[in-house]
Amino acid sequence: MLKETMNNAADAVINGKALILAASAIGAGLAMIAGIGPGIGQGYAAGKGAEGVGRQPEAQGDIVRTMLLGAAVAETTGIYGLVVAIILLFANPLVGKLAE
Repeated sequence: MLKETMNNAADAVINGKALILAASAIGAGLAMIAGIGPGIGQGYAAGKGAEGVGRQPEAQGDIVRTMLLGAAVAETTGIYGLVVAIILLFANPLVGKLAE
């Protein structure tokens, strides 16, 4: 009876780990969707920057500087999404909590 109970507990831990890994894979995929926003924003900013330079060529330095700063800020969102996805896939802290 005790051995059967221990086997059932081991199966529950394996199933719990599988559930955490599956949810982490889904979460990592959702985190990578965060890369869509910066891509759209940077494309829009580059288009508007080119439009601004076309209208006022003498302001090219200011326009490009502001555009690059905005692109850098927008890119951090995509990088944060990538970091979250990598943590969920390769260094998942939730799997360690399951053993406790």
